[in-house]
Amino acid sequence: MSMTDERLLTVQDLHIYYPISKRNGNKEYVKAVDGVTFSVKNGEVFGIVGESGCGKSTLGRGLCKLETPTSGTIVLDGEDISAYETKKMRPIRKKVQMVFQDPYASLDPRMSVFDIIAEPLVIHKLSKDKKDLADKVVALLRKVGLEDYHANRYPHEFSGGQRQRIGIARALAVEPKLIIADEPVSALDVSIQAQILNLMTHLQKELGLTYLFIAHDLSVVEHISTKVGVMYLGNFVELASKEKLYKNPLHPYTQALLSSVPIPDPTIKRDRIILEGSIPSAVDPPQGCKFHTRCPKCMEVCRKIVPRCYYADEDHYVYCHLYDDMPNSKTGKTVGNGGEQA
Repeated sequence: MSMTDERLLTVQDLHIYYPISKRNGNKEYVKAVDGVTFSVKNGEVFGIVGESGCGKSTLGRGLCKLETPTSGTIVLDGEDISAYETKKMRPIRKKVQMVFQDPYASLDPRMSVFDIIAEPLVIHKLSKDKKDLADKVVALLRKVGLEDYHANRYPHEFSGGQRQRIGIARALAVEPKLIIADEPVSALDVSIQAQILNLMTHLQKELGLTYLFIAHDLSVVEHISTKVGVMYLGNFVELASKEKLYKNPLHPYTQALLSSVPIPDPTIKRDRIILEGSIPSAVDPPQGCKFHTRCPKCMEVCRKIVPRCYYADEDHYVYCHLYDDMPNSKTGKTVGNGGEQA
């Protein structure tokens, strides 16, 4: 399936806050996702990277309404699902499915593999009879590289890589348009990671799937993604095509992340950018640019003013005051944090 310009997913100014105990009578919030805007086209693999705790997984869960957004807009396949509750989301789940990080916790140990994969088919009434149901389960097992007899076994009888294949088969059962993969290979051995990534790439091409691929390993994201968003403390700091982001990272945080990626050739020397300190609290994030407390290029303006979204090149946007002279792609003017990206 060839990629089209049609947007399958459009997210505008999305916030996901968690209330915590009051201090001095005022309610406080963990600002896990704090004003995120992006879009994903049909057939695209949109990778999201960042340190642990930056809001990647919360964002992924919020997009399929496993977490309730505090505010913002989510448009999936032309339908605004932002305010949909559980009952109204049920038919939407045929369009979006999720593959979870932990293949040991995401499968019910009391259910056979057959029942695990058959459950979405039964819920959405996608099989004509028992024979048709069994045929579809077997076909899904084969599609992810498992054997027919595996249907009668239980999750504890499988390795981590095999369990993740079962999770992928379950996600494919309802023929979704979008699959949100939340660090699907981070719990697996490196050799198994490659197998699962190759499987997901093959399925994406064969079935015309669109992925939102969440990871903290930049090498993994480079392997599978066509477009990448870099998150820091609940916000994107840079959005670009894979080629442009890895060849020409603009944001100091992106530059620091890429400088830490190991190079297999020992003759190649790369300057490491060491970030001082740790990620600030999501309850009380810094004023201005959230990254300024660790940024080696911090300026006075960074401490006071939130950086806007600047257009660096086609399909390349950066939130950083170092690029104050860059215009927005559509208006010729800079736009606020959360402004629309192409």
